[in-house]
Amino acid sequence: MAGVFRVQKNGWQVIQMELPSIFEKERGEAMEPKKERALRNMFAYAGKYHILTVLGCILSGISTVFSLLPFVCIWLVLRDLIHAASAGSITLAAASGRYAWAAVIFAVVSIVLYFLALICAHLAAFRTASCMRKTAIHHLMKLPMGYFCENATGRLRKIIDDNAGLTEEFLAHQLPDLAGAAVMPVAVIVVLFVFDWRLGLCCLLPMGLSVLFLHRIMGGENAQFMDKYMTALETMNKEGVEYVRGIPVVKVFQQTIDSFRNFRASIDAYETFATGYALRCRLPLTGFTVTLHSTFVLLIPAGMLLLSGVSAQADYETLLLDFLFYCLFYPACAAMMQRIMCAGEQLMAAQSAVNRLEEILAEKEMPHPVAPRRPADASVRFADVSFSYPGSREKALDHVSFEVPAGQTTALVGASGSGKSTVARLIPRFYDVQEGSVSIGGVDVREMEMHGIMEQVAFVFQNTRLYKDTLLHNLKAARPEATREDVQRAAEAAQCGELLARLPQGLDTMVGHGGSDLSGGEKQRIALARAILKDAPLVLLDEATAFADAENEAKIQKVLTQLMAHKTVLMIAHRLSTIRNADQILVFAAGRIVERGTHAELLNRHGVYWRMWQEGQQAAAWDVGQGGQADA
Repeated sequence: MAGVFRVQKNGWQVIQMELPSIFEKERGEAMEPKKERALRNMFAYAGKYHILTVLGCILSGISTVFSLLPFVCIWLVLRDLIHAASAGSITLAAASGRYAWAAVIFAVVSIVLYFLALICAHLAAFRTASCMRKTAIHHLMKLPMGYFCENATGRLRKIIDDNAGLTEEFLAHQLPDLAGAAVMPVAVIVVLFVFDWRLGLCCLLPMGLSVLFLHRIMGGENAQFMDKYMTALETMNKEGVEYVRGIPVVKVFQQTIDSFRNFRASIDAYETFATGYALRCRLPLTGFTVTLHSTFVLLIPAGMLLLSGVSAQADYETLLLDFLFYCLFYPACAAMMQRIMCAGEQLMAAQSAVNRLEEILAEKEMPHPVAPRRPADASVRFADVSFSYPGSREKALDHVSFEVPAGQTTALVGASGSGKSTVARLIPRFYDVQEGSVSIGGVDVREMEMHGIMEQVAFVFQNTRLYKDTLLHNLKAARPEATREDVQRAAEAAQCGELLARLPQGLDTMVGHGGSDLSGGEKQRIALARAILKDAPLVLLDEATAFADAENEAKIQKVLTQLMAHKTVLMIAHRLSTIRNADQILVFAAGRIVERGTHAELLNRHGVYWRMWQEGQQAAAWDVGQGGQADA
């Protein structure tokens, strides 16, 4: 990607002012229980809007209480009607109309309160999800570029976007329901024992047993289910993105999904995990459902037994009314328990989502220099550098030292994995070295501001990234203040004139994500146009002709000649014919420099470079002939 790392500071300062200072506290809070910390941070993301969350929960609790009152009113209506029928006087049921209207009013008030609770909860949830995304993106902008080399974009998108959506759904819907469900047991217990404690106990016992089964579903080993579930989803999402990107290769070579073993393995792992969890929850979930809905197995026999022992007419009517009340009221209790189970599952998902976002926010930024320095020129120096990638014990570079004087070209060659690309990544400080130092213009890159480093360096990597935007804005990423005329000149200098003439709207043509509408060679020329437009004194070229055909390679070579003029250039190449004129060639093997010198000097030594050159010449001379022999 031609290079550019520019941040509009004022824009980010506005965002930073809006973000809650959740992570400015000392990490001594890491000792706090993980779930409690996740909940606290979830609410902290809402900032001052967390008051709406609290208000929404309160309104939901009050709504729950009002939702129980219609059942009491219905019981009063039935009581008056039965008494009137027993006495043979309809006038005794005169108050039943008021009770009926009261039931309607209580139901309407409950609905209105719940509606207001959802409005408050949604406002806070939208703010929370927005702030989570802004916080994560803001922090990602501060992380070293190496972090993005180690973490797949599919995984980061899943954590930031999807997990914020999970949290939004929980706060907007499940949290008000959970608050109402928390209030309801108290009201239910009161109501159950107000009328007849014996029948109330028959209703309460199955609910108590269902809670035990619910604990088995969400407690114990299953308590860690959501973290594992999220991990499986992230892995499948990451591998899925890679698979989709590789579909053209699959179609060209008529392969199946089996060729993408990682994606297949992630699907199989997810299937095994999800199936295993479902089977493990089968018995407790069945027990929860059966016990929750088995109340009438106790309630009906108990009611019949109690009614059979009553002799007085008044007591009989009262007990019958109580029995009818419990028959009407208990289904609401069962629905409450179902809501608790669903809300509990969403709570686990939201907690896991916040914890995973915290993992990104826990990634350390590059240390900033106290007194930043500016380089004297564009020379590069590696002084006894040793480096290992995060999580790896093997050294990618092992005591590497070399210098690239300002205005000269140095080429890096060697087998894949020998450390060439690592050198290119350490110069712009994608990573910090563990030993030694990397300097630009006599200044250690660790003593330079990141934007200062990026101003000095232009990149042309083998994997060119284009944004889903116009070609003009893709090129202006290198220098946002550039005029349209500047961009046009850079494009023409990069041999893109024919390409612009072919595109329907020239520079204003939209290109697909990753430049899917362009060929590999065309994207490489766009990357070179970026580098030309940036006009940085130090140029890093990593296999700039890797995906180019013969015609595009010839054009790219012309562009490189212009781009490299009067610049310090460090280029990585496998085609040795492209580096014959380099001022210095470094030959890498196993993270070390095994040879150095000019093209002629290295050929005269008959060493590693000489063998690479001979192999390259043989490959270039190979032709499809008899027996596949080279056509001499």
